[in-house]
Amino acid sequence: MWDYTDAVKEHFINPKNVGEIENADGIGNVGSIACGDALRLSIKVENEVITDAKFKTFGCASAIASSSMLTELIKGMKIEDAKNLTNDDIAKALGGLPKEKMHCSVMGREALEAAIADYKGTILPMAQGQVVCDCFGVTDLEIIRAIRENHLTTVEDITNFTKAGGGCGRCLDQLQALLDEQLQEGAGKPVSAPRKVKRMTALEKIKKIEEVIEREIRPTLKMDHGDIQLIDVDGDFVTVALRGSCAGCHSSNATLKGYVEKKLREQVLDTLVVEEDRP
Repeated sequence: MWDYTDAVKEHFINPKNVGEIENADGIGNVGSIACGDALRLSIKVENEVITDAKFKTFGCASAIASSSMLTELIKGMKIEDAKNLTNDDIAKALGGLPKEKMHCSVMGREALEAAIADYKGTILPMAQGQVVCDCFGVTDLEIIRAIRENHLTTVEDITNFTKAGGGCGRCLDQLQALLDEQLQEGAGKPVSAPRKVKRMTALEKIKKIEEVIEREIRPTLKMDHGDIQLIDVDGDFVTVALRGSCAGCHSSNATLKGYVEKKLREQVLDTLVVEEDRP
């Protein structure tokens, strides 16, 4: 289980400013449901001051809490000041985030930048970068920025802050190359040999998924006369079959995404996508 602060728990259980502003002056969309996290931020601006902000988030507890705190921070803030808000500001306002969840605060900062760019009618420089991580659509410019602003020193750090490298892993060598280049520029001397990142094996992933299903998910579903069966694990895609009263239930999709997927992301890997086995 992640060690969440009281502030994170509060903003997750009772999120502030949920929804969307009608006739918003700026809208920022970042992430993708297919990639695991998505955030839509809408802002209202009067005399260059953000007078209101609302959000819609698909993601884990940290993503929801970060989005909620973001809206609280920027309401009443001048646009020029909001442009300087960092992901670290969001994380600190929450009393800190687990290092594996820092990408949630980064997503909040990116959504704010996108909303301000929409309000100003400008194009974000980050959008002009070359995609390095196909799994999560992270560009080289986003990775370089994360390294510089957060003083990252390992590929694991890059994954924690951007999610790059957290999927298939094919981009790990590119991440190391970008990291080495930035560290060399910063230190003015060659860096040490590339560090190896310990990754969860397929067997470890399956075992952890099975453990969470047996320990938490199945007992909860059985309380409503339902059940669940693990069918397959292919990369980050988990296929399950709902049984008993859960099978064919009109709210089965909510059960899969809002409960099963959420539990597995929190306790196994936050990039997992749960799908239902259909005949």
